Amino acid sequence: MVGTVRAFCPGHISGYFRRVQGESCSGAGSIGAGIVVSEGVTASVVKADTPHVTIRRIHGNSTIQDEFQGSPPIEYIMEKLEISAEVITECRLPISAGFGMSAAALLSSITAINALFGLSLSVEDIASLAHEAEIVHRTGLGDVAACKNGGLVCRTGQGINTKITRLYEITEPISAVNFGPMNTADVLDSDDAMKRIENAYSCECPEDIYHFFQLSRDFAEKSGLISENVNTALAACDAEGIPASMTMLGDGLFAYGERSIDVLSRFGEVFVMRTAKTGFHLLEEVP
Repeated sequence: MVGTVRAFCPGHISGYFRRVQGESCSGAGSIGAGIVVSEGVTASVVKADTPHVTIRRIHGNSTIQDEFQGSPPIEYIMEKLEISAEVITECRLPISAGFGMSAAALLSSITAINALFGLSLSVEDIASLAHEAEIVHRTGLGDVAACKNGGLVCRTGQGINTKITRLYEITEPISAVNFGPMNTADVLDSDDAMKRIENAYSCECPEDIYHFFQLSRDFAEKSGLISENVNTALAACDAEGIPASMTMLGDGLFAYGERSIDVLSRFGEVFVMRTAKTGFHLLEEVP
């Protein structure tokens, strides 16, 4: 009998986006482009008498940096599926910082729950549930669709069943720094911010990684979301000719190439990632 099931989902850094309203959760979401990254969320799930969720942020040496109890989106899923489990999610990247950790936590948790309880949910079922939880709790718009697979992603329609273009020929690392959390719901609930975002949005899909950073930077500048800290770090990247932009939505930035690591190290802890080759998936079932 299986005791613990573990699953993993990569994160997603959005470069530019536009919200699309819908009459239902499945019809709502966003269009835009981003990078699915190798860092993400691992969920461990065991059956329990009472549903409980623990969220952990882990140092590189595997020690616990931060720990929080409870997750309304994951608890919403357990109630909807009528199951009771103890879920522990672990990530290295900052939470509420534009790395798609909410979507990754949902996708990895539902994947593990599906295997543990033998629910026979398809990949599309899992993605649909995670997307619904994101929309209901205003924690994200398009990360779930992106994290169904890897690569540099361009989503031309909202929801999880839209056409998605993926480029995998990204050879150099993605590095990022974060200056603090940004509440996604605060931005999504701001009519002024969403109007600026809508006006800043480009309908183009990137031709390559450099075009992606150009489009993302133009969007970041026009959206008016760039903080003073992010602006200073972007200027340092510009001085070195390094492609960089703001993480959406987070008070931080991400950049491309080996040289970016040294430049970003001036501003805090640098998270170095690769472009993910795959999306969310089961890791193991432990007796």
